[in-house]
Amino acid sequence: MSLDGSPRYLIIRRDNIGDLLCTTPFIAALRAHHPRAYIGALVNSYNCEVLWGNPDIDEVFAYTKAKHRGPNQSLLGVLLGRIRMFRHIRRACIDLAILAGPGFQPRSLRLARLAGAGRVLGFVNRDGEGGIDQGVPLNSRQGLHEVEEVFRLAEVLGVDGSPPSMKMVPDQQRKGKCDQKITSHFGSRRGPLIAVHISARKPTQRWPKEHFAALISQLANSSDARILLLWSPGKASNSLHPGDDEKAQEIAKTLDDASVLALPTQQLGDLIAAVATCDLMICADGGAMHIAAALAKPIVCLFGDSAASRWYPWKTRYELLQAESRNVSDISVKQVFSAAGRLLGARWGNDL
Repeated sequence: MSLDGSPRYLIIRRDNIGDLLCTTPFIAALRAHHPRAYIGALVNSYNCEVLWGNPDIDEVFAYTKAKHRGPNQSLLGVLLGRIRMFRHIRRACIDLAILAGPGFQPRSLRLARLAGAGRVLGFVNRDGEGGIDQGVPLNSRQGLHEVEEVFRLAEVLGVDGSPPSMKMVPDQQRKGKCDQKITSHFGSRRGPLIAVHISARKPTQRWPKEHFAALISQLANSSDARILLLWSPGKASNSLHPGDDEKAQEIAKTLDDASVLALPTQQLGDLIAAVATCDLMICADGGAMHIAAALAKPIVCLFGDSAASRWYPWKTRYELLQAESRNVSDISVKQVFSAAGRLLGARWGNDL
């Protein structure tokens, strides 16, 4: 406890962008319940930018996973960085570390112990599993969203109510630069600004480039729409962080430059800023979709072989498309185009 008796919490979530965003409703509710508490977050360098500027968090600690280190980062340098980070966290005198990922997580538990936390709260398969002090049994019910599953931890801490919206704060300087690029490129066009994100981690989530090109062409010819073409940066052959530079280039070269802006987003903060500018997001299930949901954007989301009931966009307007085959390639261009029209219809008329 701090000198004034307020608790000191450390939220640990070491996995993907969407998973971390699905934890922000829990963090927001915890902050509302304990406005004077210290709340730190221990995450990784890959996902940490989604928490930057979040008013519910006092400090963000980010470590680099060995597989995420850059070409100029040595393994020794990464390990020394972790040691310095944990020394810093220990000075925060954490009362309770919260392992926010559903499921028993021995690696996150080790991080909590390295952080010097007095106690650890997390999900368990059985009581006392792995040395967790306060265990929440894994839920046997089906159909809970990831946000709702994580929020079950709130009950242990006396937090009532249902999960609020996800929370994200775009960097205003980056957003301003993005706005300038959009204004410069599209000039006098004033149609809806539609972000189309073409990347997906799982093969069954990857919509074909021919489908994207056809969709963007139809969108651009409707309601004077402006299209932001977004993708994960890098080459597809990069085994560490495969990207879609080549796919984006192939799509872009078939389209009218005046209606489409191919916008590289080398940093996660750049992607967040780009999505923050748009009126509608079209993307596969994944981190970009959850970014759009956290920014309260309407979303057309393409689902392949993943659980829609667990990962649908949380508390925003959306149209979810999933083929019976559970292969995203079987979703038609017409289906996506029609879904976009329904979401935009109230604001932009029925031209789409």
